Order: sequence, then C-alpha cells, then structure tokens
Amino acid sequence: MRDAHAVHPVDEILPVRELASFGLQHVLVMYAGAVAVPLILGNALGLSSAQVVLLINANLLTSGAATLVQTLGFWKFGARLPFIQGCSFIALAPMVMIGQQYGITHVFGAVIASGFCVMLLAPLCSRLLRFFPPVVIGSLITIIGVSLMPAAAIWLGGGNPDAEDFGAPANLLLGLVTVVITVGIYARFKGLLGNMSVLLGLVAGTVIAMAMGLTDFAAVAEAGWFDISTPFAFGLPSFAPTPILIMMLAMIVIMAETTGNCLAIGKLVGRETTQQTLGNTFRADGLTTLLGGIFNSFPYNAFTQNTGLIALTRVKSRYVVATAGVIMILMGLFPKFGALIACVPAPVLGGTAIVMFGMTTMAGIQELARVRFEGTNNAILVAVSISVGVLPMSSPALFGQLDGPLRLVLDSGIFLGAITAVVLNLVLNPRKAEPEAARQPAKSS
Repeated sequence: MRDAHAVHPVDEILPVRELASFGLQHVLVMYAGAVAVPLILGNALGLSSAQVVLLINANLLTSGAATLVQTLGFWKFGARLPFIQGCSFIALAPMVMIGQQYGITHVFGAVIASGFCVMLLAPLCSRLLRFFPPVVIGSLITIIGVSLMPAAAIWLGGGNPDAEDFGAPANLLLGLVTVVITVGIYARFKGLLGNMSVLLGLVAGTVIAMAMGLTDFAAVAEAGWFDISTPFAFGLPSFAPTPILIMMLAMIVIMAETTGNCLAIGKLVGRETTQQTLGNTFRADGLTTLLGGIFNSFPYNAFTQNTGLIALTRVKSRYVVATAGVIMILMGLFPKFGALIACVPAPVLGGTAIVMFGMTTMAGIQELARVRFEGTNNAILVAVSISVGVLPMSSPALFGQLDGPLRLVLDSGIFLGAITAVVLNLVLNPRKAEPEAARQPAKSS
C-alpha cells in the first residue's frame, strides 16, 4: 500500500545535479522558440540590432520569472505544475499589426491591459473545464503533438526554410544521428542517464556538428557579459481601445491553448486538473503578461514542446522546470550564457524534437485508448476534431484570404481542434460527462 505521506512526483525535490541537468534539457528544447517572437517582431517593426537584443534578453528574463510563478506558485497564482513559459506565437501577428499601425508603445500598452483583464476573468474562464471530458482531452493532446511536427521539420532542415542549404543532406544526416543517439541512450540506460537522453543527444549532436563544421561560436564572443532589462525601455506604454481589443482576442486563444496544455501536463504527471488549478493558471498568465509588458516583453503560454520531454523522461517534478526558469533568468542577465546555448545547431534540435513531439502524440493516443468507442459517437468526434485541428499545419495558406480576428482564430490548430471537439461533444454526447466506466481501459479477455 502506498504511503499516505509519500511525496507526489510533481512535488519531489531532486538532488541539485539532477535539477540542473534536467532543467537545462528543458531550456535547450525551448530556446529556439523562446527567442523567435522578439526576433521576428523586432525585425518586422524595423528596430535596431541593439533594440532586438534588448527584446530577446527581456524575453528570457521575464519568461524565466513567469515559469517560476507557474511552477512554484503563490496564493491563488500558478498551476504548481511543470509548465515552462515562453512568449506565445499566437500573439505575434496581432503585435506586428499593432506595432506597424500604432507603434511599439501601443504593443506594450495592449499587453499590459490584456494581462490585467485575464487576471480579472480567470475565475470565469476556469468554469469551462467541464466541457473537456476524456474524449476531448485525448483529441486535444493528440492535436498538440501532431501540430508540433512542422517545427521539428524546420529545425531538421536547418532552421530557415528560405536558406539555400535548407534540407541539405548534411543537415538531415546530423538530425538522424541525433535521433539514433537519443533513442539509443533512452533504450539502453535507465535512471539518470536514460532520463538525460535528450540532453546527452543534444551535446553529442553538437560535438558531431563541430566536427562537420556546422557550428558557429562567433556570437558567444560578440555577446556582452551582463545586461538587464529596465522597465519601459521603449518609453511609457500607450493605451487605445482597438489595440487592446485585438490583444484580448489573442489572449482568448492563448487561454484555450493553456487549457489544453494544463490538461495534457496534468494527465502526464498524474495530477488532476481542477477548476481551481485552471483558475490559478489563468491568473498567473495574466499577472506575468502584465509584468512582461512593463519589462518590454509579451504574452506567455506553456511551451507544448516541453510536454514531450516530460513524456519521454518521465521526470515530473515541477522543481526541475523551476530550475529551467532560473537558467532562463541567468540567460537574460548574462547574454554570453544565452549565446552559448544558442550554438546548438537547428538539425540537432530537430532530431531530438522528433522523439519528444512523437511522445506527446503518444500521450494523446494513450488517453484516447481509455475512451469507450463502441455504441457511442466518440469515433466521429475524434476523427473530425483531429482532422480539423491539423488543417492549419497541413496547409498554412488555407486561410490566407481571411483577415482580422477570424484569421487569428483559424491559424491556431490547437484552438480550432479544441473548439471542434468541445462543440461536437456537446452535440453528439449531450451528457454532462462520460460514465466512470468509460474512462477505464478495457480488460483483456
């Protein structure tokens, strides 16, 4: 019988060496995505190189702080789950639109205002949890895993689809070798070494890339030793109704994705996502987004690529991800450290991503395996919602002729799939919840 006083794996504090190594794995996995939003936004708004660097450092610093709030929590803020936070890609297009039409101070004003609104609306939004029975959760987790694969493909090809060497045999070979090393370590070793398979695969892949001449450490020499993001570095924020409404729409989509991530990670780590958990998560998202706008950063979301790492390593401790948050803060304060992390070649990241993102998809399939399909409408629900969810990924140009709020919604496969699954569940399964027996896996005869 399990000890009633045993510590839940989510609340387990591992030795310092394991906290540091597992935390570094999470940072390496999410780093490329973390710096992409400020980099793209800065270039789109015609900012100088120094200003773009400032945005990147601010993003790393505040993403680390947001991760600490979600993982450690205080009062009614934070999921207290292994969430790693980064700037949301959902908010990128609206921020570019606002910045080009109104200026960057309106971007930060809209971010601050929308963060404050989310904080206030968190209790109301948390009531939506009852619309996510197991069949919806399983579909959503599967969509999350499949939707991540284009990012893995881009990294595998070299990181820039417009580059002449994108998809070069050397890049594909480097990614394949990284997959083999990662899977080999995971399958051959148990315990600490097995759980570090992603980190060891990234290190081994980077060493091989050095031997192939595919790495460049020039950025490390050029990066400064210390820098700190001061509040309102671009001037005092400006507030106007239209930019705030645009950003609020983006935040609604982000909250829908946050619900999916919260449910997915809760399932992976064995801790039920309650209405209170979801409310605390939204409240923390609102607070950190508000603070992010003050410190020259943007709205946050749990990075779905790290869900795959949890599924792969089975390390569920939120303190591991909190350590990743500390590492990101250090990267924001010491640019040389961040530049060193950035030297991991994109094909190496792509190799490990194939393994991790596939594990996220597998977690969705496992959840669906517990759903009863015989004599129900669940099969058509899953088929349609997953198919609709992967449409934006399968053909990014599909909704290209739509503009404004509708385009923002349709470009998010996770949001689109979630809405489809929820609506179909309400229409096809009008019961409030599935019977408990439907949640249990069928016994073998």
